[in-house]
Amino acid sequence: MARMHSGGKGRSGSSKPSVSEAPAWSATDKKEVEDLIVSLAQEGHSTSVIGTLLRDQHAVPDVRLVMGERISQTLARNGISPRYPEDMMNLMRRALGLMDHLTGNRKDLHNRRQLELCESKIRRLARYYKSTGQLDESWAYKRDQLRLMVE
Repeated sequence: MARMHSGGKGRSGSSKPSVSEAPAWSATDKKEVEDLIVSLAQEGHSTSVIGTLLRDQHAVPDVRLVMGERISQTLARNGISPRYPEDMMNLMRRALGLMDHLTGNRKDLHNRRQLELCESKIRRLARYYKSTGQLDESWAYKRDQLRLMVE
């Protein structure tokens, strides 16, 4: 099956190896890793940046193997989860950049098409997050209120 918004054919790539426990060389103290996650989140880092910092600077190759849960679940348990999921926020930031470009370049049809695709992805994600309860049922994507949501 083909990709939805690109010309790719949809062939699968490499997958992560199946590992059930953390390596012996990694930092496996649950409390220490949780404290690191909370402190990095309070500094304003996103979940993907937290995972990268833990991997590169603190010898934690996979947080799920150490904690038994995802970084976002750990943040939610500690009451510091972000208002919108990270993937949706990244798409909203991208749409905002495309809209800013479009105000100065009104005839840029490629940009307009990319904005339409980006907004489609936002609406599709919103439908998923509403069904899982991570987003309020009354939430709706509105182009004119996007800047307020992102900032």
